[in-house]
Amino acid sequence: MDELWAALIQPMTRVLIGLAAGLFVASLIEGLQWTRHLARLAAPLMRQAHLGPVPGAAFALAFFSPSSANALLGEAHAKGELSGREVMLANLFNSLPSWITHTPSIFFLTWPVLGFPAVIYTSLTLLAAVARTLFTVGLGRALLPPPPQVAAMTVPTTPGSPWKKGLHSAWRRFKKRVPRLIFVAVPIYVAMFYLQKAGAFEATERWLSAHVALLGSLKPESLGIIVLYMGAELGAAVVAAGSVLHSGGLSTQDVVFALLVGNVLSTPLRALRHQLPAYAAYFQPRLAAKLVAANQLLRAASILAVAWLYHGLAF
Repeated sequence: MDELWAALIQPMTRVLIGLAAGLFVASLIEGLQWTRHLARLAAPLMRQAHLGPVPGAAFALAFFSPSSANALLGEAHAKGELSGREVMLANLFNSLPSWITHTPSIFFLTWPVLGFPAVIYTSLTLLAAVARTLFTVGLGRALLPPPPQVAAMTVPTTPGSPWKKGLHSAWRRFKKRVPRLIFVAVPIYVAMFYLQKAGAFEATERWLSAHVALLGSLKPESLGIIVLYMGAELGAAVVAAGSVLHSGGLSTQDVVFALLVGNVLSTPLRALRHQLPAYAAYFQPRLAAKLVAANQLLRAASILAVAWLYHGLAF
């Protein structure tokens, strides 16, 4: 029982608390009617992408809380304010702010161990995130009609404290939506846990290592970094990379390229382990699966393109 608590229940509880917090923040922002103010921050890019104020608010919010941004999009879609296509593009559009949100932890994990290669790796992943956002702008212009021009209007004020009313509205929305978050996210998280325990992810990692042709051209030390990235994620891969870098087994270019390849090949496992449970808490299962697939495919493609560019310039 202690093992089950430490391995499953405790981490799942932390994930659920994080998801619930994101849901409440999104509900509070809606209750206080802050979405229109947040949307102004991203208005120029949104106009270029033919996206409206709700995706604009989600984009601005994603700089602080990607989960809250997804909750905002999920709420708008559930109310019929956004189509599935708009939600898809808005979610892809949030790639850059989501990257910025997670970058400090990534950089300060890699910098003490790797030094300058950490700067190169972080910069290349930033380039990939910017490319994804610009690509999404182009998709929006191609797939969506220009949003209607809305004249500026003054929202009438009502007596009473806006914070009190906003909190009341947020709490009402939160209570309505949190049961679905629990009933959807928990089974998926538990399923992922037992799949991992049964060795499904390890088998996938072994298959990728054996069948992906790109790995055959890398040095053996690089393969260790990549497999660790796929299996244990970035922390273990960085430790391994630091070891072979400092011992002279790999050059800076080799280490950066290995981390980029590991980033790409870990995409399907990352989607199943982390993104699917989180997205299913905010969107209908079918839409959640589409969003995860599109998000991770575009992410992998952009990292692969950057890795190819880096390989061509550095080797």
